[in-house]
Amino acid sequence: MISKIIGLELKQFFRSSYLQKGIFIKIILGLVGLFLLGNAFALGFGLYHVLHTKFPDQNVLELINSFFFYWFIGDLLFRFFLQKLPVFSVKPLLYLPIRKTKILHYILIKTAFSFFTFLPLFFVLPFGASLFINGYSASIVISWVLFLILATLISNYLNFIIENKSAESELSFLPLMLVSAGLMALNYFNIISFSGFFASAIGQIVEQPIYLIIPIAMLILLYYYNFKSLRKKIYLDQSLASKANVVNASEMAWLHRLGSVAPFMQLDLKMIGRNKRPKSTVFLLILGMLYGFFFYPNPKYADMSPMLVFIGIFITGNFMINFGQFIPAWDSGYYKFLMSQNVKYKEYIQSKYMLMVGSAVIMFVFSIPYVYFGWKILVLNFAAMIFNIGVNSYVLLFAGSYNRKSIDLDKRAAFNYQGTGAVQWLLGFPLLLIPIIIFYISYKAISFNAGVFSLILIGLIGIVLHKIAMRRIVLKYKESKHKMIKAFAQE
Repeated sequence: MISKIIGLELKQFFRSSYLQKGIFIKIILGLVGLFLLGNAFALGFGLYHVLHTKFPDQNVLELINSFFFYWFIGDLLFRFFLQKLPVFSVKPLLYLPIRKTKILHYILIKTAFSFFTFLPLFFVLPFGASLFINGYSASIVISWVLFLILATLISNYLNFIIENKSAESELSFLPLMLVSAGLMALNYFNIISFSGFFASAIGQIVEQPIYLIIPIAMLILLYYYNFKSLRKKIYLDQSLASKANVVNASEMAWLHRLGSVAPFMQLDLKMIGRNKRPKSTVFLLILGMLYGFFFYPNPKYADMSPMLVFIGIFITGNFMINFGQFIPAWDSGYYKFLMSQNVKYKEYIQSKYMLMVGSAVIMFVFSIPYVYFGWKILVLNFAAMIFNIGVNSYVLLFAGSYNRKSIDLDKRAAFNYQGTGAVQWLLGFPLLLIPIIIFYISYKAISFNAGVFSLILIGLIGIVLHKIAMRRIVLKYKESKHKMIKAFAQE
């Protein structure tokens, strides 16, 4: 039965409409994966020699065990942000004479065969071989390798629990980040030595392999907990259970003065306020405002004006970039319905433009206190705002006409690549590099003021040519309308 389920998944994968469309992302991620596996393999073989050379008087195995605490926390965070829980369509199988237990076991076992489980093995196995070559007994090496494999699986199923518990929270990553930071702080300041505790525990396990029963028991308990948790959800009518959500019923009457684009802006603002992923763009906006504190106080960046242009573009265009690169995918859930209404495409696109422009102006206003670090920063941020409004906003809108990937608004945003295609990967070059190049040419050829003036001038030209730019963008969206409707309709 398991083989039949695997066969169904393979057919679903190869018949998916996204297989060809997402080939660019798959190639990039594949290359990154091979790079990480290669580095882990090389590190596994070479680390023993490095540690033995640098710390000749210490036991290498004990030394590496002292880093286990940080490795486990890092592996858990790595999984939480990057590892996706297995997506599997259960409902069609519930109509068939297949035991639910088999489906659940398949889902849980599937999580263990992920890239994030195999990556540590590419370090553990060659490092274990190095230990054996350099005189450690076979029983110690085998016990150590088995313990690391069990620890990797424990991390996998612990992450499964954390993912499910945090699924309902908009800022689901904050509790894990705070707990991880707190534990590492306690260890770093020697309040509680987690590193020493785990190093001692691992030492006992490798000396007496009978203690491997402890991590095995932990793994079984985590597996059983996940099994029981999923067992409560695997019903046909599970999705019919209504959720009582408190909704902000504000009609945002103040938007009515904006005319015919007001209804679309109301939809966007309500979408941002009510859904998990777009709501995170506001949280990223707050983080973007604090971005300058990492650079402006640092004296080495004071004379790096091109770098300050990059920061200015990022600060004033933070929301614009995070929101604009997924236009119109934000509306993918009801895009077909929206396009069937008696609405003008021009007003729909204009509402997106006004939302992005408004965010750039607001972000610049909030960035004014950065003048404390020098008038140069205020002037550059103003020039960056004008460039974002007059150039980058149109680039984002035009690129959106090539967007063919839908977005689930209820998924968290952190390291979520849903809706990300080749367009989003390539957008960073014109958005961030072109203004730096424009500024740098004038800055080097003439002066700092000339660099600032060139950014403002090009931005103002874009604002003056607004009607022409919007006409071309709207035409492109109309040409792509039916292609986007078809693409967004794909599950």
